[in-house]
Amino acid sequence: MKSDITFEEALERIEKLVQELESGEVALDEMLEKYEEGTHLIKFCLEKLNAAESKIKKLTEDQGTGQFKLEPIGEE
Repeated sequence: MKSDITFEEALERIEKLVQELESGEVALDEMLEKYEEGTHLIKFCLEKLNAAESKIKKLTEDQGTGQFKLEPIGEE
């Protein structure tokens, strides 16, 4: 998997892999390779989603007080 892939590209690739696997026209060795690639892509997407969720939570953290606090998105 290339390291500069976007979330959207990874998701498209996962969809293509699923279609190829569901077609039933893939040899066993190739099927295993595609399955492994898919699991790596799914892990990548989950990490991206978790990072986005973390940032969103940080931005909405002070809603209970009625005050909004904006912080740089990349700040931990």
